Amino acid sequence: MTHSTRIRLTDPLATAPDLTGRHAIVTGGTSGLGLASTRLLALRGSTVLIGARDVERAEAVRVRLLEENRLPAERITVAALDLIDPESIHQFALGAADRPVDLLVLNAGISSVPLRHDHAGTESQFATNHLGHFALTGLLLPSLTQGTGARVVAVSSALYKGATLDLDDLASTHRYSPGRAYSRSKLANTIFAIELNRRLTASGSPIRSFAAHPGMARTPLHATYPSAATRILTGAIARAIGREPDPANIGVMTAALNSKADPHLFWGPAGSKTAPDALGEPFRPIATDLSTATALWNTSERLTGIRFLS
Repeated sequence: MTHSTRIRLTDPLATAPDLTGRHAIVTGGTSGLGLASTRLLALRGSTVLIGARDVERAEAVRVRLLEENRLPAERITVAALDLIDPESIHQFALGAADRPVDLLVLNAGISSVPLRHDHAGTESQFATNHLGHFALTGLLLPSLTQGTGARVVAVSSALYKGATLDLDDLASTHRYSPGRAYSRSKLANTIFAIELNRRLTASGSPIRSFAAHPGMARTPLHATYPSAATRILTGAIARAIGREPDPANIGVMTAALNSKADPHLFWGPAGSKTAPDALGEPFRPIATDLSTATALWNTSERLTGIRFLS
């Protein structure tokens, strides 16, 4: 199912439910958009489990959030999660399996880094941003099935529209561009979110899967580019037209919490820099082609060893 009509929601979180008794997981939940998600969800009553590579730093952020917002200690917890490490993903999922999961926000990611590879030789941005989240979602599916109106939200980027998936060279051995590799990983995130929703629906599951984006956001992600000139340029653009993480995150939280959010649309901010509406736009054909989605799913299962909804 595809939609050709935009939906614009003003003040989309005004009708968001009280989240007391709900449980959310946010990957990369201690900075930028992830921190914005963690804070908002915790303030609305949800317990939040943060998956973080640097547990010591994450614990410091957790303590600060609890103190600043006068939240009980159990409201936010932290566990180690390195999305490029299969064992870390398995251990995180195992630790999270003791309760139902109502919301999974696939937020963590790396951007435009020098060429590196995972243990199996896959380029690191694709391995981290897509494969890690694919595996985590598959492992957490039983917990999501036990959740109430569970949703999975993949944080993508509008850059997916100009990307090439190129599943035949996931090691990027022929050529490597940090920016193109990042865009490819965001295209994979988008295709995965759409295909996950299709497979969930076909299986009769009540879980829904969304893709969302922040537009141009002022986050630490812009400090990772290997080129100093690129870091300076993107930083200047972000300062000029970008939104701070909380307003930039409105599309992500709309997808997570608004009953009118349609999983067949790509959710992001629109309008005001400080209090934007949430805009759901139709996906481009590059993200909705079924044969491409099937190829990505099969490749992801092969590379991660995690099979679900197949």
